[in-house]
Amino acid sequence: MKNLFNHITNDKPKKGSLLLSEPFLNDDYFRRAVILLCEHNVDGSFGFVLNNYINIKLNELIEDVDDFKATISLGGPVSSNNLYYIHTLGEEIPGSVPLIKGVYVGGEFEVLKTLIKNKSISPSQIKFFLGYSGWSAEQLNTEMKEDSWIVTKPSLKLVMGKQDKDLWKKVLEKMGGRFSVISNFPINPLLN
Repeated sequence: MKNLFNHITNDKPKKGSLLLSEPFLNDDYFRRAVILLCEHNVDGSFGFVLNNYINIKLNELIEDVDDFKATISLGGPVSSNNLYYIHTLGEEIPGSVPLIKGVYVGGEFEVLKTLIKNKSISPSQIKFFLGYSGWSAEQLNTEMKEDSWIVTKPSLKLVMGKQDKDLWKKVLEKMGGRFSVISNFPINPLLN
């Protein structure tokens, strides 16, 4: 649907950006997706879909962890058998990499498991993802030229907030102007 509407922003994708799928993208992983971009460089890009929640308990994925009510999403179609995480714990988890102010990705998994077992952290401090979204070198830049993604700046509240099936719509509304209008587009315009 290129050129149906121009939603190009002045923002360019970079580590820590949010990518919002264009309104009519017909893809199971990326329809109305909000992706936290964890890396974007000449070698490629990767991030996690924040709003593709699944109803799986963490103790079904990690042994020796009691019922810890963390948010789990399908992060994307790449390495969907692997578990990834973002958190607000910073240096409490050695090896964590900062993404935006107050949000980190990864770190030593055994330390995380110990923090969970000891009830030293709360579910609001961490989000888990099965798989990730990945782009090869220049692939994301090409998709940007095709108007597949809207780029915006994240906030700690947006990234680490509670599960919200309307996250895509709310982020666009917050952007204001023409993005508020886009937020109300139906998924399938033929059914409107």
